[in-house]
Amino acid sequence: MSEWKPICQVEDIPKLGARRVQRDHGCQVAVFRAEDDQVFALLDRCPHKGGPLSQGLVFGHSVACPLHNWTIGLENGCAHAPDEGSTPKFSVKVENGIVHLNVAELTQLALDPVEKSA
Repeated sequence: MSEWKPICQVEDIPKLGARRVQRDHGCQVAVFRAEDDQVFALLDRCPHKGGPLSQGLVFGHSVACPLHNWTIGLENGCAHAPDEGSTPKFSVKVENGIVHLNVAELTQLALDPVEKSA
């Protein structure tokens, strides 16, 4: 059985925006809210040059990296063609308007050192 950590209320994330979640180890997690109020979570690092996805432009179920405009799918963390690569995706559960992230994923996924953006 999975444990879930409450992060914030859905309304705390701006529509077509993001909020960052600090972890004890590894890069922060970006939690996104789409126009249709669906919530997604990705590692806050573009697979291209490590740009902060939380600062990118959200449209549909995608985010454009603020550094080089790579488009990353919020549902799977994959770069849209012709770009290649992916960033880790985190499971999200919304209950009674509260966003939760999976505790095991927060403590075990993508704990490698943060690379500098270029």
